[in-house]
Amino acid sequence: MTHTATSHARVAIVGSTGYGGVELIRLLAAHPQATVTSVVSSSSAGTLFSEGFPHLTEIVTDELDAVDPELIRSKADVVFLATPHGVSSKLAPQFLDAGLKVIDLSGDFRLKQPETYREWYKKDAPEQAYLDRAVFGMCELFGDEVAGADFVSNPGCFPTATTLGLYPAVQAGWIDPDTIIIDSKTGVSGSGRGLNLSAHFSEVNENLKAYKVGQHQHTPEIEMVLERAAGRPVTTTFTTHLVPMTRGIMSTMYATLTDKSRSSAEFAELYRQFYEGRRFVRVRPTGVYPATKEVYGSNYCDIGMNVDPRTGRITIISVIDNLVKGAAGQAIQNLNLMMGWDETLGLLFTPVYP
Repeated sequence: MTHTATSHARVAIVGSTGYGGVELIRLLAAHPQATVTSVVSSSSAGTLFSEGFPHLTEIVTDELDAVDPELIRSKADVVFLATPHGVSSKLAPQFLDAGLKVIDLSGDFRLKQPETYREWYKKDAPEQAYLDRAVFGMCELFGDEVAGADFVSNPGCFPTATTLGLYPAVQAGWIDPDTIIIDSKTGVSGSGRGLNLSAHFSEVNENLKAYKVGQHQHTPEIEMVLERAAGRPVTTTFTTHLVPMTRGIMSTMYATLTDKSRSSAEFAELYRQFYEGRRFVRVRPTGVYPATKEVYGSNYCDIGMNVDPRTGRITIISVIDNLVKGAAGQAIQNLNLMMGWDETLGLLFTPVYP
């Protein structure tokens, strides 16, 4: 697909009062070729955005717009949908039909089989025509498909950390996909800004718990990506845990080697070659493993690994900030690719540490 780069884009954010929407505003404030021209909220239309988010007072001075495709078309070229699952399925077609480019941060358009979506999300799937139209925007893996697209489905946070950590080894045939076990831990912001008991301080603090065991909705998305790497269906064991921190995901993954003689150094070199030129994936030297604090507030995914000759298995550790690389940062990366820009625009900032 040939694509001519556009010099500038006006951006609308629907769901701008959630964590993902607020993070989009923060990141886009530093983007040299995109300007937020409309912040949209179905629940708070007509109120000043800064009333809810004083830290962005000088960034967004406007009132929140209502969800009106014609109004938004007059103010923007691109719409980010930072909305709950089940909402984007209704809104995205309206914005696309109004001639806008759409980047959806929800899970509504990631899975291409309606019955799979209904099974895991417990909601009715969008129309098949729109499912087919949405490009799955895992930038480091499928960025060529994103370039020039008008509709991108932004990957989930767990699938981003997990599949970036597994894809090179699965594609190379160096691990047996049928043996993959994924243990993922996330900060509390991953559940969104809405009120729920599991996010209360007294429930989370000094606590560690597994949740959605055997039924997390990101499971089929992970398997969908790994199927592309393996060239055949892949079934994984995937368990998520909530940890008492605000941001961050660590996915620790285990798999059996297909060649027991391969070393940690060989795997690290495989990954360095696979991600060569991709600025936001950093492969650690052999024996060095990433921590969530080392990517905090950034668009990086850091990966470390260890081959255990005694068991013939590999452990792969992948970390991201769930609100940046796992949501808003990757969405902006997708915007850059869609518009024909350098994919790093507005995203080359260092992690916050400590």
